[in-house]
Amino acid sequence: MAGFFEIQLGVLASFCGIAMIFERYSLKTGSENRTAGRNDEDEIHLGGLSKASDSLAMRYLGIYAIVMGSDWLQGPYVYSLYREQYRFTERQVAILFVTGFIAAGTSGPFVGVWADQHGRKKLCRIFCLTYAGSCLVIQQPFFPLLLVGRLLGGISTAILFSVFESWLVAAYQGLPAALAFSSTAPGVKDAISKALSRTMGHASLVNGIVAAVAGIVANWIVEQTSGFRGPFMLSGALLVLTFFIIGTQWDENYGTGASSGTVAVAGGELTKLKQAIGLVRREPAYLVLGFTQTCFEGSMYLFVFLWVPSLQEAGGTSLPLGYIFSAFMISMMLGSIVYTTIVATATVPETTALPANGHTNGHSNHRNPVHDTLVVLHAKLAALICGFAALLFAYSASGETLSIERRFWAFCAFEACVGMYYPVMGMLRGSLVPNEVRATLSSLFRVPLNIFVTCALLTGVSSARHMVFAGCSMLLAVASLACAFVLIKRSEEFVTPQAGENGERTPNYTD
Repeated sequence: MAGFFEIQLGVLASFCGIAMIFERYSLKTGSENRTAGRNDEDEIHLGGLSKASDSLAMRYLGIYAIVMGSDWLQGPYVYSLYREQYRFTERQVAILFVTGFIAAGTSGPFVGVWADQHGRKKLCRIFCLTYAGSCLVIQQPFFPLLLVGRLLGGISTAILFSVFESWLVAAYQGLPAALAFSSTAPGVKDAISKALSRTMGHASLVNGIVAAVAGIVANWIVEQTSGFRGPFMLSGALLVLTFFIIGTQWDENYGTGASSGTVAVAGGELTKLKQAIGLVRREPAYLVLGFTQTCFEGSMYLFVFLWVPSLQEAGGTSLPLGYIFSAFMISMMLGSIVYTTIVATATVPETTALPANGHTNGHSNHRNPVHDTLVVLHAKLAALICGFAALLFAYSASGETLSIERRFWAFCAFEACVGMYYPVMGMLRGSLVPNEVRATLSSLFRVPLNIFVTCALLTGVSSARHMVFAGCSMLLAVASLACAFVLIKRSEEFVTPQAGENGERTPNYTD
């Protein structure tokens, strides 16, 4: 059986290499098509914007790679450290894991508020310290101290999967002002949207690469030290290094008006949270975004707990889990490459000017077609991804007679969906959610996600994995329908609102 997985890993790696070559060609062709027909002044503006966006992408992706690498170093050995080296009971290990999810869920909304009000860069640096702190306290087999570590880890997770993305989106949207030319210049919005989507797609690709590398490095450290503490020590060191790199490489941005480091705070944390909740209550698109995130990422977290026993059920316990994990990561990389290729080859019109009065409506021909077309494209991709993932989970739940080969390929296909999902949802949040509450809403969306995963873990998912797969399939199907019938329609007529008092929608007609 090991030979089968080695062969499949080679096949996936070959496909990934071919796909990367095709992606490079698509990006080059798309760039040439977009520059055709522009005058020299436009080319000067867009050339400067292209260089600035490439520089921003490099600064973000380099730090993102280190951060995600530090996270992946810990992932494979948390359970083994608690259970095998520290000899805690299954119940104690479950308490530790649930504590982390509860901490992430309860701290999430406030983490987003703090980031929007006090600075996303500052919160990203705090993440480095809190996550490094969790790596430090996990070195001691003292249960109360480990609970503190899980609390720090949960808070860190809430920051990692909301604030970093919010910083990136705001940084891209601030490029025209930083370069001292108008964001309404021809092609500027198109260039920024394309560059942002490309960076998010590359972030998903980078995530897959560093996951595979981190798994190999962590495995080597464990073999050399004959214990599971080593990967956490390396992870903590990388996080401390990242703290200083962010301090020198990133500029600060906020969810509210800021000047020279002074933040114009609209109110306290509860006021900001109330504004975000008001926006979700009044705008169906936000509700669908949150529901889709809960369903897809909740299913993904449960898949992490279930893929090993599911494959062992069909193929025995002596499986080459390292090869299988690497195959999953390459599949995720393939998904991200497919995403960036789709966006690069998508045909979208150039930005058109608004009427003289600056107003528009859902049926106006003067709407921003580039922004709307990209949003609709990503809404359709979200519906397709959730629908395909639903079919894969339904297939995986079809019965114990399903062969290990078919289960393996179904799981690889789901990982490809994961590789597409993150940049798609990141672009939707970046396009639809107003900057004033972007980090707050991103964190707020993770509250039901953590509740969902915590409840599932407490009920014992491993003993009823076929039912769990079936349940995830139904939830993803509902999410797909919600994206198809609500998100796509709202995306076609959406104008990004600004967060007024109590969350009233104040349309921003300049977008």
